[in-house]
Amino acid sequence: MITHLEGKLVEKNPTDVVIDCNGVGYFINISLHTFSQIPDRENLKLYTYLQVREDSHSLYGFSSKAEREIFKLLISVSGIGANTARTMLSSLTPEQVKEGIASGDVALIQSVKGIGAKTAQRVIIDLKDKVLKVYGIDELSLIPNNTHKDEALSALDVLGFNKKQSEKVVDRILKTQPDALVEQIIKEALKNL
Repeated sequence: MITHLEGKLVEKNPTDVVIDCNGVGYFINISLHTFSQIPDRENLKLYTYLQVREDSHSLYGFSSKAEREIFKLLISVSGIGANTARTMLSSLTPEQVKEGIASGDVALIQSVKGIGAKTAQRVIIDLKDKVLKVYGIDELSLIPNNTHKDEALSALDVLGFNKKQSEKVVDRILKTQPDALVEQIIKEALKNL
């Protein structure tokens, strides 16, 4: 029903914003990713998703159409509500969520607060084909990075480093150097752990 809102930014918080559109103030729930993308100027446009429930109407806002599409895919999965989807998009970028689903990275999806192993697997099972089809991602293009990442993580595990901490550091390294070799990843990770 409401696909986007454009107006004067009245209030900005990490979880919500208020936009004044011709005298009507709209309270919009946002993710931390969208919060980081919102400029501090007066005029703001957000793509929105209106969730209508028996007891409430909630408006969710996104800085890009791509983030909104990922959100819609996530809430289509049984067990993932709007707040869980928003938490996922606050913990991970839409790009990371998309790639995590496409590559079947259960650990990445499970790293989000409130998502257990079964839910993470359900998200991947339900959405993998849709993500690969909609975004035209070639499954093979995701494998090399993943094997390098997995090898680096198992090496760091053998060296006695905390798995979750190692994963965050390795993800950060791969974000800046996607083509890094296993040795490079491990060396960089050791500097940051």
